Amino acid sequence: MLEIERRLEAERLAALENLEKVQDQAQLDQWKQNHLGKTSVTMSAFGQVVTVPNEERPAFGKAVNAAKVVLETALAGKLALIKQKELEARMSQGTIDVTLPGRGLRRGRIHPLNLTAQEIYRVVGQMGFQIYQSPEVETDDFNFTFLNIPPHHPARDMWDTFYTDKDNIVLRTHTSPGQIHAMREYCPQPIRVILPGACFRYEQQDQSHEIEFMQVELLAVDKGITFADLKGTLQDFARRMFGEQTQIRLRPSYFPFTEPSAELDVECFVCGGKGCGVCHGGGWLEWGGCGMVHPRVLEYGGYDPEIFTGFAAGMGVDRATLLRYQVDDIRYFRNNDIRFLEQF
Repeated sequence: MLEIERRLEAERLAALENLEKVQDQAQLDQWKQNHLGKTSVTMSAFGQVVTVPNEERPAFGKAVNAAKVVLETALAGKLALIKQKELEARMSQGTIDVTLPGRGLRRGRIHPLNLTAQEIYRVVGQMGFQIYQSPEVETDDFNFTFLNIPPHHPARDMWDTFYTDKDNIVLRTHTSPGQIHAMREYCPQPIRVILPGACFRYEQQDQSHEIEFMQVELLAVDKGITFADLKGTLQDFARRMFGEQTQIRLRPSYFPFTEPSAELDVECFVCGGKGCGVCHGGGWLEWGGCGMVHPRVLEYGGYDPEIFTGFAAGMGVDRATLLRYQVDDIRYFRNNDIRFLEQF
């Protein structure tokens, strides 16, 4: 053991002496290879621990580690000196004009989904609707039960819900829970609101679906509202958003919280209704669902369904953005690809 210790001490002294002669980065790299490389005396000593008697191993290991730390500390100090020397050399060779402006910050842009949302707010604002914000994390009651979807109702399978580890708490699957919040706040006054926000569903991701999406929902409650009011509002809204030539259609459908219910489709912008991959060959793109507010939902909101009626229509901001800018894959909006986002 004494022989190994003498070799370590001699190596330490020689390494420190050689380090004083190092002048640049290349010489420092060579010094590191010679004195801290795998085949160096110091690093090879670690492999000799097994040859040392058991009672002497702790002291031997401590000595080897101490030698390694001394060399690594000296290396770090020399590296800092070389970096400083190189910086001073570069500064002495040229002139730095401290009055020159620095690099400017890149101007940011509003995300295309937010651009579409802002346009929707502007359009529905002209139509007399006001924005009403509601929670994105909801109770099971607001997300389902108060919308005429009681526990164990088969309609719950229509939404691939994200449940949390807290009982009765879910990530909202649609903006419809906002209907109950708004009705309970404004009852018994008439309502004309838009309910915007993020929704979450565990769905297969493809060019027309994401697990997170933005949705807006129109809600109107008053005396004498009919299905004709719903259709006229949606037609006017679509033409204000996408142009006067925009065609929509309503298909009979089922939603527990509306009766009657319909699906709202917009003619495919890519193929003009002829059929393509974006519209799955049908010529139409599903934009959202709509219908007359179910009497039981009105009751949960505090309104008397014998006196009041209303309509609701929910639609995806992502889908509207896809239509508005003629994008063929909805996943682009959340891929954070600057090349894509800089186009807006």
